[in-house]
Amino acid sequence: MKLEAIVEKMNMKVVSGSSQLDREVTGGYASDLMSDVIANSKEGDLWVTLQIHQNIVAVAQLKELSGIIIVNNRNIEVETLKKAKEVGLPIMVTELPAFEIIGKLYELGVDR
Repeated sequence: MKLEAIVEKMNMKVVSGSSQLDREVTGGYASDLMSDVIANSKEGDLWVTLQIHQNIVAVAQLKELSGIIIVNNRNIEVETLKKAKEVGLPIMVTELPAFEIIGKLYELGVDR
């Protein structure tokens, strides 16, 4: 499934990488621990987290993730957005908590 379709169906706000929404989402991963994401996420995963610091961009690049969803309508740090825009990484924000957005993603067919 394309990231663009997920963004549209979930009514998320795209704050970075809007030109990269044609990326294929091949799975999902949810964690707030960088080391866990590095160890267990897979290329093409859509990452769900509440982290807002710029290290999320580096982890997403390292693991070649399709994008990041920030939950609870959190305000992303300016440096994080700057870095994500530089590298073209899609970051979306949802007002939903992690549990709800993960359930909705699963209903759409995003799974491990």
